[in-house]
Amino acid sequence: MPKVENIIINPLGFREYDARWLYPKDINKSGIKNVGQGLGSQIISKTNKSPRVIVGHDYRSYSEEVKKQLIEGLVNTGCNVEDIGLALSPSVYFAQFKLNADAVAMVTASHNENGWTGIKMGIEKGLTHSPAEMDELKKIVLEKKFIKGKGSYKEIKEFREIYISSLIKKKIKKKLKVVVACGNGTAGIFAPKALKGIGCNVIELDCNLDFNFPKYNPNPEDLKMLQAISKSVKENNADVGFGFDGDGDRIGVVDNDGNEIYSDKVGLLIARNLAPNNKKQKFIVDVKSTGLFVNDKILLENNCETIYWKTGHSHIKRKVNELKALAGFEKSGHFFFSQPLGYGYDDGINSAIQVCHLLDNQNKKMSEIINELPKTYQTPTMSPFCKDEEKYKVVESLVKEVKNLKANNIQIDGQKITEILTVNGVRFSLEDGSWGLIRASSNKPSLVVVTESTTSDKRKKEIFEFIDSLLKNTGKVGEYDQKI
Repeated sequence: MPKVENIIINPLGFREYDARWLYPKDINKSGIKNVGQGLGSQIISKTNKSPRVIVGHDYRSYSEEVKKQLIEGLVNTGCNVEDIGLALSPSVYFAQFKLNADAVAMVTASHNENGWTGIKMGIEKGLTHSPAEMDELKKIVLEKKFIKGKGSYKEIKEFREIYISSLIKKKIKKKLKVVVACGNGTAGIFAPKALKGIGCNVIELDCNLDFNFPKYNPNPEDLKMLQAISKSVKENNADVGFGFDGDGDRIGVVDNDGNEIYSDKVGLLIARNLAPNNKKQKFIVDVKSTGLFVNDKILLENNCETIYWKTGHSHIKRKVNELKALAGFEKSGHFFFSQPLGYGYDDGINSAIQVCHLLDNQNKKMSEIINELPKTYQTPTMSPFCKDEEKYKVVESLVKEVKNLKANNIQIDGQKITEILTVNGVRFSLEDGSWGLIRASSNKPSLVVVTESTTSDKRKKEIFEFIDSLLKNTGKVGEYDQKI
């Protein structure tokens, strides 16, 4: 008799709004199959029918193997799986609309390093799982409360072309020269073609697929990736540079001088470009984003409202959907556009296209457009290690501590804390509008730290030092992935 594999599923892999594990250490093939059965059971219970489920996978050496096990689990519950093959998360989301399917499941670890796998999933069109749905899925899987059935499987051929065609309907008039960097991830077979399709002269950088990610991790917040884009932009005298993550739902932007533009400010530029023709619209931004949205002259002139909300692609797209906002932006580079600009989900290529339309609408260089914003001093997103089982408790204690410091009029670089936002961790603002943020990461064993000063680089650093000392005092926070 063939040996039956023990089921390995680390419960901590069920994150706030998606699932991620080290494979096969924290989840093995049998574990993935059980997750598929759990997801299928959940989908059937919510749709009350024999549902059609769109499935795709990213370009990692083991992703197809993981997808196969996931599909087996889904089919065993009675789901009818339609496999679009090698895909981006947004192309899977798009397929749900285009093919009018009941749910989606994308096998990807997004920007996580090699060794990780995961699943992004959703039932309602344009939305991914909420924290409540993830808790429900976790319970179904761990308690093995599976529905049994007999579903089906079929391949959907050439869907990549259908997705790319959907993005290139509106072409640009200028012949923009753009660097497209994909870190050897899956976006390499999508992004260059789409941007050529709208009329760009594309310079490809690390667009050949290589699941070893030999140069840098495909992550538009990674400094190595941004430096590579900057170098290529300057060497090629390009108008703009774009970086895409492993599953193509995020974007990083470098201007014509080779300077990185943090994605929250890119979002602000897009919002300013959209506002005159979309008056009284709402924009949703995450708590890591710049404070410039609140007092922006163009947004205020057009009676547009900005709402700060929880970080995380699922949280932002749900808020965009709930408030019928025109767009949502995350500092990490997840951008969300509602109709007619998109279907509400995050799509890095569509975001790059919106930047191209911004450049097409203005007779200015990218560096000139960004320089029209008030200058602020921002840190990159920094993630110090903190165990999954401890990170939320650590943040909870820090929320209390910062509130106490405010009550006692403690100053940071001569500034009192004037406002505290606790919708997601703790974001505290100072008298001059500078701010700092501490929150728990939604998808890795780490915290997230961001600071921004409206006045000086020194103040930005002082706020970081203040936060860093708070973290050190907990005794539960380790090394940073990157640090100023």
